[in-house]
Amino acid sequence: MEEFFKQLFSFLTIEITVFLTAMLPVIELRGAIPIGISMGLSPVNAAVISFIGSIIPVPFIFFCVRPLFNYLKETKLFKNAVNRFVKRSLGKSKNVKKYGAWGLALFVAVPLPGTGIWTGTIIAALLDIRFKWAFSAILLGNLIAAVAVMGLSSGIVRAVS
Repeated sequence: MEEFFKQLFSFLTIEITVFLTAMLPVIELRGAIPIGISMGLSPVNAAVISFIGSIIPVPFIFFCVRPLFNYLKETKLFKNAVNRFVKRSLGKSKNVKKYGAWGLALFVAVPLPGTGIWTGTIIAALLDIRFKWAFSAILLGNLIAAVAVMGLSSGIVRAVS
């Protein structure tokens, strides 16, 4: 996997590669930190760069997802896919509904697949959580996830070395 990213982003610096990787859905900071460490960054540098990169998409996702979904729901091709995606996303939102911004922060903090800033931001937008509360909660959750992933990743890299 490391070689794939090195070849794909060979024209970029390691820092920019990690920054851009953290912006990607699914991979986010949870994947960017280990990639950065494996490419030679210190765990702290990888975490800071990944944290900043992963937060950049939040306002765009938050303010664009509902209009985009509403538009796509009007098309035959995407209507069912969007409805399934919304249903699946809201199915993950039980604790966010129950605990509000704190639940959103915990949801984003859990370093598991299907959680993170992309899904958390989509859930916040679909639940009409005010942006200032959603952004603060996502920021806090992402910070917790960064510390957890950095600790896990640096321990794994030391064990492998």
